[in-house]
Amino acid sequence: MRQRRWIELLSDYDCEIGYHPGKGNVVADALSQKDGELFRVRSLVMTVHTNLPEKILEAQTEEMKGENVKEENLGRDMVMHESHKSKYSIHPGSDKMYQDLKKFYWWPNMKADIATFVSKCLTCAKVKVEHQNPSGLLQQPEIPEWK
Repeated sequence: MRQRRWIELLSDYDCEIGYHPGKGNVVADALSQKDGELFRVRSLVMTVHTNLPEKILEAQTEEMKGENVKEENLGRDMVMHESHKSKYSIHPGSDKMYQDLKKFYWWPNMKADIATFVSKCLTCAKVKVEHQNPSGLLQQPEIPEWK
């Protein structure tokens, strides 16, 4: 039934259907091969934050020093800065950043701290929608007439 419909459809055109043996059909062989690019991207994603635990440990040891006892947000600020301004995170909003961070970290008043941190980010403030000019009305291009 399906083949009959294809035959009827193709009978309107002047075409020739030919068979390519498997060895001669190089294009199909290239398309059926697995791509190694996916594995390379996965390994990149897995190695993005490899130095974050070391930075956390450094911040914790720095926090224990006598002159930094008053500054209790040292580790929190470093975690928020790394997850918001690193070149792989692309400035997420406060809700997205909170959802990402709550999987690995917790501290009292965490959501409010993250919202305050994001509201002070100058890059996020510059690209907000309300600070950009409207794009204007869309105009349909003239449709050409074919002869």
